[in-house]
Amino acid sequence: MTERAELQDLASEAENPQGHEPEGTVMNQPLPALEPAVPASAPAARPRTGGALAHIGYVLRSNPMTMIAFVLFVIIVIAAFLGPLIAPYDPLQSDVSAALQPPSAQHWFGTDDLGRDVFSRVLAATGLDLMIAVSAVALSFVLGSILGSLSGYYGGWTDRIAGRFIDTIMAFPLFVLAMGIVAALGNSVVNIVYATAIVNLPFYARVSRAEVNVRREAGFVLAAKLSGNSDLRILATQIFPNALPPMMVQISLNLGWAILNAAGLSFIGLGVSPPTPEWGIMVAEGARFIVSGEWWLALFPGAALMIAVFTFNMLGDGLRDIVDPRQRT
Repeated sequence: MTERAELQDLASEAENPQGHEPEGTVMNQPLPALEPAVPASAPAARPRTGGALAHIGYVLRSNPMTMIAFVLFVIIVIAAFLGPLIAPYDPLQSDVSAALQPPSAQHWFGTDDLGRDVFSRVLAATGLDLMIAVSAVALSFVLGSILGSLSGYYGGWTDRIAGRFIDTIMAFPLFVLAMGIVAALGNSVVNIVYATAIVNLPFYARVSRAEVNVRREAGFVLAAKLSGNSDLRILATQIFPNALPPMMVQISLNLGWAILNAAGLSFIGLGVSPPTPEWGIMVAEGARFIVSGEWWLALFPGAALMIAVFTFNMLGDGLRDIVDPRQRT
């Protein structure tokens, strides 16, 4: 039996000289390619290509409220620029025979006590209020950022003088201070812009000072100094871009507050003079007729004011994510 087993082993080795298994055996079957395990709940990867537009699209898709605010902002901008062209009536033209008519197919928002179309006046007021807000916020942003950045970077007497100036402005109630400035300078759009910019300036100065003060000793700032860059260049190209995201939220909030400030000044008679269409003036004029039942005179300008403030308040987080350098990596 032993010799027969040895002969069988020799025969099998002669048939498979390399010691391979037959073709049909499991050892000769190719192994299937392994695929990396991916969790079922893994979030979608963020796009890393496409530049700024792709990043903006990602931010809008990831935050539905920012998308809604952005759509409303586009509508407001279109109404501001194209309002005089798409308005069905002249916002200054009066028609006593059509005075105090309720909303209808002919006059969507009704007419006021002089027969002027309220819808046309709301459209015309959009451009004026947006211009006041953007101009005031841009002016306060530039001046406040410069003042706060220099104060936070150099410290010392620069910080002390700038701090006392900011504290002086903040010591007054902001709307009361704006009232005093406009009352002293006179009722005009330019003076409203100046007053709104002055009362908004401390917000940007404080935020920029805090952000610059935290980053002035950071490693990338020291590396820029060793590379021979000047202080102003370091502030403009290294520190300020990293301090910009929190300021974007402040810009958005201040745009809404600037519109409210302009409307409030006009409401109490210190803003834009009639018959110029402006939301605050329209609400003030319509408030006299609410008791008698002409509710549309104050409702529609007030609703436009509310939507504008809501839009800018909700747009802040999206602007922060768009300009934040850390969100792009």
